[in-house]
Amino acid sequence: MQEAAAKRVHGFTNDVLETFDAVKISQLIKNKDISVKEVTEAAILRAQKVNPALNAIQIENFDEALNFAQENSRGIFQGIPFFLKDNTDVIGFPTHHGSQAIHTPNITQNPKITQQILDQGFNLLGKSKMPEFGLNATTEYKDGSATANPWHTDFSCGASSGGSAALVASGVVPIAHANDGGGSIRIPAACSGLIGLKPSRGRTYDSDAASKLPINIISEGVLTRSVRDTAHFFAGMERSFYNTKLPQIGLVEHPIQRKLRIGFVTASITGTVDAETSDALNKTAKLLENLGHHVEHFRLPIMSSFVDDFSHYWGFLSFLLQSFGKPLFGSSFDASELDHLTVGLAKLYKNNFYKTPLFMYRLNKIQQQYQQIFQQYDVLLSPVLAHTTPKLGYISPQLPFDELFNRIQNYVTFTPIQNIAGAPAISLPMATAKEFGLPIGMQFSAKIGDERTLLELAVAIEEAQPWAKIYQ
Repeated sequence: MQEAAAKRVHGFTNDVLETFDAVKISQLIKNKDISVKEVTEAAILRAQKVNPALNAIQIENFDEALNFAQENSRGIFQGIPFFLKDNTDVIGFPTHHGSQAIHTPNITQNPKITQQILDQGFNLLGKSKMPEFGLNATTEYKDGSATANPWHTDFSCGASSGGSAALVASGVVPIAHANDGGGSIRIPAACSGLIGLKPSRGRTYDSDAASKLPINIISEGVLTRSVRDTAHFFAGMERSFYNTKLPQIGLVEHPIQRKLRIGFVTASITGTVDAETSDALNKTAKLLENLGHHVEHFRLPIMSSFVDDFSHYWGFLSFLLQSFGKPLFGSSFDASELDHLTVGLAKLYKNNFYKTPLFMYRLNKIQQQYQQIFQQYDVLLSPVLAHTTPKLGYISPQLPFDELFNRIQNYVTFTPIQNIAGAPAISLPMATAKEFGLPIGMQFSAKIGDERTLLELAVAIEEAQPWAKIYQ
């Protein structure tokens, strides 16, 4: 463990941010105990300390953030330093989508989702790194560079919201933007010891691109170190946009009072779960029983063809990106700069394009099948990932496509189904690995629109078993 401690990187120190969450910092600002300027300066100093080791920031906005700190902002997160993921447009920044193929000018207008987020009062410090188009489960690049895990810099921080995860886990900011098209909120949360809630489809405004997908698999959210930050974020988002087709979440402040029926999913669709993840899963199930919930083993009634169907849909999206890059991203788009994963997924689709009607039909049936599960259960418990966090390089885009794709399929086995179903799921940091002390996340999922149950359960779990702290 001495080696692990030497590889741990964080910015927590005795400054105005201390180890506070965003809600606490916001309260201190509103009470005039600290100023937005002091908070901004502290976050910038932390970023300058840890980013050389983590490589988590795509674009810095430090000078503008200091200017913003002189102004009066409103919202529940007034003046809280914040990073936006680099697949989301914001005025004054280019959007790279983690790809060397894209060279776009600065954005001139905020989309609705960006404005909805920033209206909560955040002070934008910059944009966070992500892998190319969010397709990988690690934030690594074809040139060999990577965003490292603050818990141990030899390891992956997850993806695709990896830069945001590294910045929150290391203490630079208490909360950062993330989105999820197959696990991209939940995976980095699991790898980096954070809370990551993927909301129901339609819970927030969609990005322009997501709204045009044949099956909208992308949900917007944040990564945090406390359940209450996540709860306040979604309560704030709901106040500015409420989808009347979904039940309201409201502000969750207390643990769940009712006893839940929880289905305990131990087997992935593609195969086995490693021993350490399985042990963490069993201990989580025992904790839930000790909290008074009814927990029983359950096998997902989803055919193994789901893996191929989702892979073909992923390939379909990659094919669109490769083939229509110039209309989508401008004339400077250079398809020759795409990485092995994007190109390989596009080729996978082209080789199987005749299957499109079948896989689209089966994927569209998933939502109905998934909802039926919750006639029997309130919540499903599973791992987030099939094995513990891998070292950097294990799923690098430098690998040959077949080897890389096989490894991703055997690693990311529990998260994509909620994206197809449009259902909410939350990753909570329930354990740490023995050898290197990296976090292990468990996933709690619910029926469409039932984020409130997941948040109330998360509050109860956080009280019963506080999360491991990177600075301890």
